[in-house]
Amino acid sequence: MRLRKLLEKKRMSVYQAAMVSGIPYTTLNEIVKGKTSLERCSAETVYKLAKALDISMEELLTPYLEKRPSFDIFRSNICHQVKIKGDIDFLIEEQEKNRIRRYFDSGWYPESLYLLAMVDYLSRENGISLSNEYDDLRRCCLEEPVYPSSLLVASHLQGEEVLEKARDNAIPEFKRFNIIENEVRDVV
Repeated sequence: MRLRKLLEKKRMSVYQAAMVSGIPYTTLNEIVKGKTSLERCSAETVYKLAKALDISMEELLTPYLEKRPSFDIFRSNICHQVKIKGDIDFLIEEQEKNRIRRYFDSGWYPESLYLLAMVDYLSRENGISLSNEYDDLRRCCLEEPVYPSSLLVASHLQGEEVLEKARDNAIPEFKRFNIIENEVRDVV
């Protein structure tokens, strides 16, 4: 979560955060405005700010350091994680990491909703009740459908009916978010 959103979530102004953290107001204001890069600040500044916001330094820096892969790479990585770890271990790890919320708060909506769809799908497949922790996100939907690039290529070669068929056969938990996913288990 970017610093401005984090301050809003904590109901804290830049001035209040500066007072609590001991970081000069002008320095903190430059960081919030993006004129100064948080990831290039001294460890002391990051530590003071994290302490004032009652979060870890890692949690504060992660949104600034994570590089966003293409959606196809992200999707493939998630499917491979499920295959390697197994359904239950994947679900436990996602609960612990809370990447769904972190990605959503960072504006990575397709990734966040893909993970949530995967968690909901695996929960259904294993007879596990859904956590109500993400009920607010379950009401979200991407404006445009997200297709795997392989389907887009196939549609250029074979026609639009490829996409129509994929939409019709999409896994419901993914389709709810306008993500067209037909197979999460058959990964190479």
